[in-house]
Amino acid sequence: MSSEKMLTRIGALLRQAESTDNPHEGEAFMAAAQRLATSSAIDLAVARAHTASSEKRATPTQRLITIGEPGKRGLRTYAQLFIAIAAANDVQCDIAQTSAVIYAYGFAGDIDVCEALYSSLLFQMVRDSDAYVRSGAYRGETSVRTVVETRGRRRVSTQVRKPVAGVTARLNFQMAYASRIGARLAETKQETEKTAIAESATSSSETALVLRNKEIELKDYYSSNSKARGTWRGGGPRKRRAFLACSTSG
Repeated sequence: MSSEKMLTRIGALLRQAESTDNPHEGEAFMAAAQRLATSSAIDLAVARAHTASSEKRATPTQRLITIGEPGKRGLRTYAQLFIAIAAANDVQCDIAQTSAVIYAYGFAGDIDVCEALYSSLLFQMVRDSDAYVRSGAYRGETSVRTVVETRGRRRVSTQVRKPVAGVTARLNFQMAYASRIGARLAETKQETEKTAIAESATSSSETALVLRNKEIELKDYYSSNSKARGTWRGGGPRKRRAFLACSTSG
């Protein structure tokens, strides 16, 4: 299947995911899109392995992905969503300290898939978080905050519980959404790869070796091209740097 046909089929599945109000149906369509993307990526990796050195062989590349305008509220959760999608599709990322742009490193077809999934899942995440806030379901939730008071010459810290604001509830929902979607995509990818290795028309060991070689090639490319200094884990800003390497570890 050509890359264009594959992206067309993925797009059709994602449109079905967007059109349903049932979250289980939506995730089922999303998982189907990920299975298709992973199967296609495996086929392309095998084809690359069989391409003679004299022929033009696809190699990893890098692409700048715009997440949003610097300073816009919620950029961090948008970025987390893209990074979660990228992790399930053999794409490594560096992110600007502002979370406004991401450098994606990987094969062009894999990055195309990430962009298609991100566009659809971002729409769904924003829609679902809006509905969650409108429902008022968060109003019974509280968060613990530390309040520091000056009493004479002493500074006293007290932990108090306060109601969760709507803005905070929206961001919490989106962070949980990105985490859940990332886990589901990664699980689907792993299952698809195991099935492909077991059902390989050539040999299971060859397919496994091809996937391992792809992983090594991508790591080498990233190490040679990334200018990131430090690690971004989705938390608060650390030292001011142009780009940070992304980590999906908990």
